[in-house]
Amino acid sequence: MPPVRVVLTDIEGTTSSIHFVKDVLFPYARKRLPAFVETHGDQPEVQHWLHEAAREVGLVEAARQGVIELLLRWIDEDRKSTALKALQGMIWRDGYVAGDYRAHVYAEVPARLGAWQAAGLRLYVYSSGSVAAQRLFFGYSEAGDLTPLFSGYFDTTSGPKREAASYATIAAAIDEAPERILFLSDIVEELDAAHAAGLQTGWLVRPPQPRPPHPRHPVYADFDAITP
Repeated sequence: MPPVRVVLTDIEGTTSSIHFVKDVLFPYARKRLPAFVETHGDQPEVQHWLHEAAREVGLVEAARQGVIELLLRWIDEDRKSTALKALQGMIWRDGYVAGDYRAHVYAEVPARLGAWQAAGLRLYVYSSGSVAAQRLFFGYSEAGDLTPLFSGYFDTTSGPKREAASYATIAAAIDEAPERILFLSDIVEELDAAHAAGLQTGWLVRPPQPRPPHPRHPVYADFDAITP
């Protein structure tokens, strides 16, 4: 394979624990979403995403309470809705700024990202969470502000993470040949899509998860094991 020039990384289960998102961020947004929509629902940005949520299920007009109930159900289902992710990001911003929590990152990740950047690699994030939420996540991490390490961020506005076309879109956006990009994730279907688009892949299988017996992608226990 040609030398890697770009590392594109997922967040949940890759740089950070799934439990932080599921046990801290999701409940925080769910508890505060009804009041947030009621108090911020007249703001243009919030209105836009409420309308997008309704449009996603084929509703041209929907009562605000109905949209709130829809969004709460989507949180429970962990639906990968761009509208939901945008609204969650706005709520999470308040929590980060207030110091209610700091984003979890695995212990080796900050140093390894720093070493890759120092070696001349460009680093990007691709997550189902909105770009705004990604910036907050790494800006308010337990390891401090990690945003200077990244050259950019991508979310589902670039396409679903399990579709090859999304990775082709990202490669074009950063003006890099797909085969020069290493995509890191803990989800094999995402890695399959990235591989189909011509990217190199790395499957994060962190202990105590068992190593898959016949992996379709290179498997790594942590970032220290990866040599791009």
